[in-house]
Amino acid sequence: MIDRRQFCSGLLLGGLCGFLPAGVMGQSTYRITDLAGRQVELLGVPKRIVLLEARDILSMALFHPDPAQLLVGWAAIDRLDSPDLIARFDGRRTITEVGKQTPASISTEGIISIAPDLLVASDYMLPAGDARTAFFELMRSAGIPVLLSDVSSNDAGAHTTPPLVNSSRHLQLWGEIFRQGERSLAYSAFVEQRVAVIAQRLENQAPVTTYLEVQSTLDDCCWAAGTQVWGQLLSLAGGQPLPAVQAPWFQRLQLEYLLSTPFAVYIASGGGWESGGRPAIGPGIEPARGREGLQGLLGRTGFAGLPSSRERRVHGIWTGLISMPLLNLLFIEVVAKWLHPAPFDDLDPAETLRTINRRFLLVPLDGPLWVSLEDAVND
Repeated sequence: MIDRRQFCSGLLLGGLCGFLPAGVMGQSTYRITDLAGRQVELLGVPKRIVLLEARDILSMALFHPDPAQLLVGWAAIDRLDSPDLIARFDGRRTITEVGKQTPASISTEGIISIAPDLLVASDYMLPAGDARTAFFELMRSAGIPVLLSDVSSNDAGAHTTPPLVNSSRHLQLWGEIFRQGERSLAYSAFVEQRVAVIAQRLENQAPVTTYLEVQSTLDDCCWAAGTQVWGQLLSLAGGQPLPAVQAPWFQRLQLEYLLSTPFAVYIASGGGWESGGRPAIGPGIEPARGREGLQGLLGRTGFAGLPSSRERRVHGIWTGLISMPLLNLLFIEVVAKWLHPAPFDDLDPAETLRTINRRFLLVPLDGPLWVSLEDAVND
């Protein structure tokens, strides 16, 4: 059983030499500055990587045609939220699992025993305070460099980098790891161009109040997107979160408040793990199953009578559109089309995904990654 709070928190939160371009083959030492501002020295392009956030494997796919070939260990596998992706990346290999979804679950002995030449973590998956210092020292003494690829926090008052800036830095970090910074810059430029077009079309559009639910289940309501990260991406798509939301990542609202607060659109989140009645949405899953899940969510107390339900403005996303920096653009495009159908009548997020697969991803990503109750967007 997946712990929902841990899942929400985290959401927000050999052959290589034959592929790499000339000049990367050598094992020259180089320095990288991670997202926490730490300077870390690598002895060469890594070939034995541990991910404390398994979902970073999709970022690796921007730079390597078989990223799992470089992995010796990973944690938080459930936050990939897609059995299809796990099977596709892992294949017949057995990547060592070094932890679950929390810092306390991480096995330092397990990490050291598989002798990685790089460990990549999120701030969330590292212990706090003195325990973090001890972790870094233990890895240093074992000769394992540690890079942070995400420093987002749900703590009150925590500074949060705007999501697209964070996404660009995240991908640039991976580009630097593989000595392919030009690929990450090209992708960031592609995203900036697409987002600029959306921003221009939204200039004269009023933001649409939206209930963006970060963990949609039948028995545990009502987890709303926060003001930062999810909420900032929602804003870029021409939406705004509910007025009572104050937390950066996510916040649980009282059902009574939700039912008494006007909002025009309801966007649920789903994935490959269907515990608790989550909508089945994600790579390789038939859209009809996702729509069945959305219909089931409307059976919760009071939901059927909401304006968004009566007007059938009910949609669902795969959590990867938010949690994986590479896919944030797709979230912005599909949500902009849902919230503002008229100015985005010609926008085709499915075609954007095809372009990403064709031009950038070395391991193409299959849809569908979103669904609508009325199939308003081609999925």
